[in-house]
Amino acid sequence: MALDCGKCKLRSWHSDDVASIVRYADNRKIWVNLRDRFPHPYTAADARNWIQRALSTRPETSFAIDISGEAVGGIGFDLRTDVERYSAEIGYWLGEQFWGQGICTSALKAVTPYAIEVYYLNRIFAIPFCQNRASMRVLEKAGYTREGLMRRSAFKDGRFVDQVLYSFVVER
Repeated sequence: MALDCGKCKLRSWHSDDVASIVRYADNRKIWVNLRDRFPHPYTAADARNWIQRALSTRPETSFAIDISGEAVGGIGFDLRTDVERYSAEIGYWLGEQFWGQGICTSALKAVTPYAIEVYYLNRIFAIPFCQNRASMRVLEKAGYTREGLMRRSAFKDGRFVDQVLYSFVVER
């Protein structure tokens, strides 16, 4: 899969992305805003495991954010099952040196319709931590709607934190 986002390209992960993943992902400022399954410190072994997992998942739902041929971040969605089978949770991260340039917004605007069309989704949602104002702004710029505050719903970095629920709902 490859999608041109204007500011970046979304593409499948490659085995040669290990060094760039470690270079950009090994950053506490990124880790503190993501789920604990995103490791810190981020090692080459973590990157190899991630790439193997991403490439073995079918349908493919995790993509590299590529700038000038280098993976500088990632975006992907977890498809839900059972009564939520037409929903997915979206998540993304980006190397710190690329923050504030509209790259995540461009990537999210590109992957949202792709996910809806390819996987027949009715709803895509995100649950950023309340202190992650930049991520909330990305979601809003990409057309996601704030639905509510989930108080003390996550435990991150040794403390309970609030999360904010955002969604993109297809009106058919």
